Amino acid sequence: MPFALSPFYRSAIGACRKAQSLLSSELTPPSLFEKEGFVGAGGDLSSGMDMAVEKLLMDALGCFGSFDSEESGRVGEGESTIILDPLDGSANALSRFPYYGISIARLDGEGILKEALVCNLANGDLFLIDTGGNPLKGNLSSERFKTPVSPPRPEIGLFERAYAHPAIVAVLDEQGFKFRSPGAVALSLAYARYVNYVLFVGPFRIYDFAAGLALCKGLELIVEEDYVIVAQDPEVAGKLKEIVQER
Repeated sequence: MPFALSPFYRSAIGACRKAQSLLSSELTPPSLFEKEGFVGAGGDLSSGMDMAVEKLLMDALGCFGSFDSEESGRVGEGESTIILDPLDGSANALSRFPYYGISIARLDGEGILKEALVCNLANGDLFLIDTGGNPLKGNLSSERFKTPVSPPRPEIGLFERAYAHPAIVAVLDEQGFKFRSPGAVALSLAYARYVNYVLFVGPFRIYDFAAGLALCKGLELIVEEDYVIVAQDPEVAGKLKEIVQER
């Protein structure tokens, strides 16, 4: 049976399409590339892009609850809480590196995750969970969704913030763990089924993980205060845990 989009998802996807159009190379106003001198709730300096995409999302989703956004923090009222990373991979977007997107998670009044969506604005890839919490993959250009299928032998992992952990990088290299470090945590979690592993080492921020981890149902998860590991193979997850703990 085809997956039926909820009103929340329809509104979120509509906002993602508007954001994709806004940030396309031909249409993006130069002012959006400027830093605005505003430090967001997540601790990073916000750009015009961050704030413009946040406004699109809040305008589209404000009727569904209040917000906890990486940029503006707590905004609005409502029983549900919508956790936003308006522009995951902001530095990539500002550099025209095609790996940046939007992360959205909605919690009900009891704090239970009801909907989660991550969108790669660079290529339109769209990831969400159905009513049973199962991951689905689609694209902004279509309303067709399917269960994501992992490659049989993925050769690379994704190590977010690898630049900050040279000792771990050295051990991964010694033990043959190939990786890339694309710079957008929620997106990397959304693509976790397509790679050998996802590794993040650093402070845990809810904006980075609320939607992304929901998309990792059925994978091996290790979530600690200062690192997160996702892998298809429990043995790989265990080896990575040893490496991180011995850093």
